Amino acid sequence: MKSVQDDTGKRYVLLKRSDHASLVRDPETGNECYIQNDRLEAVTDESALETAARTVSAPVRTLLTAVHDEDGLGLLVELGERGPLGVRTMMDAYDCCESDLHGRLTVLTAAGLIAETNVGGERGYQLTDDGKTALEAIGARVEETSENHRKKSANASGT
Repeated sequence: MKSVQDDTGKRYVLLKRSDHASLVRDPETGNECYIQNDRLEAVTDESALETAARTVSAPVRTLLTAVHDEDGLGLLVELGERGPLGVRTMMDAYDCCESDLHGRLTVLTAAGLIAETNVGGERGYQLTDDGKTALEAIGARVEETSENHRKKSANASGT
């Protein structure tokens, strides 16, 4: 199995090659079709397995590759259920040393799943849209934050 792309740049997983055309699978849809060989070229910057992984949405792929243990996943779930949390609140609430918490927050921020924010005048963290999408995709609850609730209420009332 190899990764190939057509003349438009669309990537596929090569399933079978014949003299004139190749059977390929679209990793995003799973659809298989034949494409003329002169329209295909090998992809060298991505393995066939990486191409196949594109069947999973980008936010979920990020969650799967950035979260390495249940504590990291639990931190995301907590931010999803409880909304933005201050660092001090997290330090008090979770049985985690400061350096472990800082490390997890750094990894999740770098992955784009959470973002730094201000909570009660102190540094805190909240889920990003990708973080929310990923948690919802795996069946975790994501509560509406009070800020989002205020914005929706204001929009509904026309103010």
